[in-house]
Amino acid sequence: MRKIKKILLVLFVLVIVLGIGLCAYIFHLKPKYEGEVQLKNLQEETTVFFDDFGVPHIYANTEKDAMTALGYVHAQERLWQMELLRRIAPGRLSEIFGSVALKNDKFFSGIGIEEASAKAIAKLDKNSQSYKMTMAYLDGINQYLDNGVTPIEFTVIGVKKEKFTIKDVYNIFGYMSFSFAMAQKTDPLLTEIRNKYGASYLKDLGIEGEFNTTRIKISKENIQEYSTISKSVAALLDNSPIPPFVGSNSWVAGPNKTKSGKVIFANDPHIGFSQPATWYEAHLVTPNFELYGCYLAGTPFPLLAHNRDYAYGLTMFENDDIDFYQERTLGGDPNQYETPTGFGKYELRKKVIKVKDSSDVLLTVKSSRHGPIMNDLLDRLDKKNPIAMSWIYTQQPIQILDAVYGLSHAKSIEDFKKSVQLVAAPGLNVMYGDAKGNVGWWATGKLYKHKKGVNTFLILDGTKGNDDIEEYLDFSKNPSAENPKWGYVYSANNQPEAIDGFLYPGYYLPEDRAKRISSLMDAKSDWDKEAISKMIFDNTSLIAPGVAQTLISNVDNKSISSKEKEVIAALNSWKGTNNLEDVGATIYNKWVYLYLKNTFEDEMGADNFKLFLDTSLGKQIIARQIENENSVWWDNIKTKNVKETRSEIVSKSFHEAVTQLQEQLGDKIADWNWGKVHSVEHEHPLGKVAALRILFNVGPFAAPGSNEVINNQFFGFNKEGKYHVKGGPSTRRIVDFSDIENSWSILPTGQSGNPFSKHYDDQAEMYNEGKFRKMKLNKEEIIKTSTKLIFKPAGK
Repeated sequence: MRKIKKILLVLFVLVIVLGIGLCAYIFHLKPKYEGEVQLKNLQEETTVFFDDFGVPHIYANTEKDAMTALGYVHAQERLWQMELLRRIAPGRLSEIFGSVALKNDKFFSGIGIEEASAKAIAKLDKNSQSYKMTMAYLDGINQYLDNGVTPIEFTVIGVKKEKFTIKDVYNIFGYMSFSFAMAQKTDPLLTEIRNKYGASYLKDLGIEGEFNTTRIKISKENIQEYSTISKSVAALLDNSPIPPFVGSNSWVAGPNKTKSGKVIFANDPHIGFSQPATWYEAHLVTPNFELYGCYLAGTPFPLLAHNRDYAYGLTMFENDDIDFYQERTLGGDPNQYETPTGFGKYELRKKVIKVKDSSDVLLTVKSSRHGPIMNDLLDRLDKKNPIAMSWIYTQQPIQILDAVYGLSHAKSIEDFKKSVQLVAAPGLNVMYGDAKGNVGWWATGKLYKHKKGVNTFLILDGTKGNDDIEEYLDFSKNPSAENPKWGYVYSANNQPEAIDGFLYPGYYLPEDRAKRISSLMDAKSDWDKEAISKMIFDNTSLIAPGVAQTLISNVDNKSISSKEKEVIAALNSWKGTNNLEDVGATIYNKWVYLYLKNTFEDEMGADNFKLFLDTSLGKQIIARQIENENSVWWDNIKTKNVKETRSEIVSKSFHEAVTQLQEQLGDKIADWNWGKVHSVEHEHPLGKVAALRILFNVGPFAAPGSNEVINNQFFGFNKEGKYHVKGGPSTRRIVDFSDIENSWSILPTGQSGNPFSKHYDDQAEMYNEGKFRKMKLNKEEIIKTSTKLIFKPAGK
């Protein structure tokens, strides 16, 4: 009996000791929010106040000191995220994840981002402020790397620490630029459809911009499976540990549209959800400079920011800055290809990809005059039909560092505009508002034209030169608006109006959000911060109820059961809202998915149909296809000697929708709430392991919002009818120049990427409910609600 007691006592003591040890380890891993830290290369003492949501407010006597402190605190919260981001473009994920990341690495190492970064860095002015401040920021990161706590992800995976360099900064910007583009998902797919079924099938898809009726107003007075490219690149981006940019909203109300007579700025860039979230907020103050910004991991200057003088943000322009060219290799010599002046030699580059726990992979990258050959970078592509990718980002001078520095240090609207012009790619709508009452937007990007008749939505002929770029446009031809007479500017990834009769081609999103934003802004001229906050969380579609009515009108009434009549009644009463309690949203999305599936999948096949739904054209088609009674797509090519009609496809889809909803949610229609089928979970790369999910992931939550409403909580359709949100507003920001110290923001989860920090997920529920927190500028208020971390110059 005594032995048993002793054994139990020993076990009890062991449990206590292990518990204490675990608590100590976890405490050790937490970010440091107070106390003192010595930093080398610091000129004077610098103080960081971490407010009640973990936002650092950095007070320094010089901007260099502020940037060094920023690098340090950014790294202590987001070092793991920085590490992932810097590895994508040069193809270095396999070093830490093994062969599972090899496809990603082969593709990204081959498309030329790393080489373009090296060229840009070689031309940098080392005496410029943008360079000096970047190096100070990197110094802060590297000092944390040397002296700070190692993130748990590094320990679990076995990541070896390496110093961050300016090349990492450029590679991060390069990856984000590629993730903006849509051509790689769309052009090869459309080419395959045309080759298989003919041009008439493309005409119904609106590829010439016919569906973009709500346009941003400007104030200037052989059959190859091409879709393999689309599917491969889409899969790479979808499975990337860092999510792509996909859309965004922004609007800026001028003085004559607001109650106060001061500008109100609103912006919510749409990005795939992940954990940690995309943006890190920080507030820098020196005697000559102040800025509150949202920073990408590993980058020194914010893409979204404001101070007391001006605010800026961005949306995706969705322009076409990637073209694909079919090249022809000389028979008998795989190293030569046809050009307009005869046969030329492919440029060859050797790349080594290191793979964890395996041998290195030697990659030979072949490039034509148009760009890298995709067949060498993607699996399952026929090597006999080489396709080159032409991308503006790697072809034009990269001045992104000077651009983002200039945006964050502008002294006037004209000064700001000069920095916008430096961005050749990606295409962005840069939004602006200031304390003087100015509002504006400018589309970035080096825009270009092809010869008349060249369809850039298809794979082009690379041999003769007829499909090559004919003209690069001056920045004065980029779409823009400054202080327009209607009193506001906005963008929702919709197509701008024509300039000189030319509608710039792109992958613009449906008019739903644009129409809702413009209709709300036009309706009143007394906007205030509270009203804007309701608008930025708006869940209503002006388009969906009309689509629902068209669907209902095409159902064969003779075959409707009493239960189906109840379903139609519920849908008839729906106002296009996508709130948690809505039933109409559940019915609508199930029916739309099945109508699209029964219309397009027979021609496209299951994989291509799924891919199509994720493209801008797949989203555009929802409101337009249903109106076209004579569309060639209605006929099911798999049914012999039968030609299906619109009514037959719509009716079939309706019956299937009701049956599936009953099986999924029960017979009581009132229980078919949107919140039961639409949910969000913010997933960390390690959260994919079931045992680690509870530690690293945030959620799940029932989620309001939907595809293409202002609160764009977007998802992919599926047969299960469970809509898992892929992404949405990566931040919601409202900057009110009548009360600048009380402007608002919210992040999807939290400031910290450290799962042991209280700021890892402390904004998640607020975000999901449409709430906000202050972006504090008042020092007295900041001090009252903050902890204090002091950086002291080492050796002093």
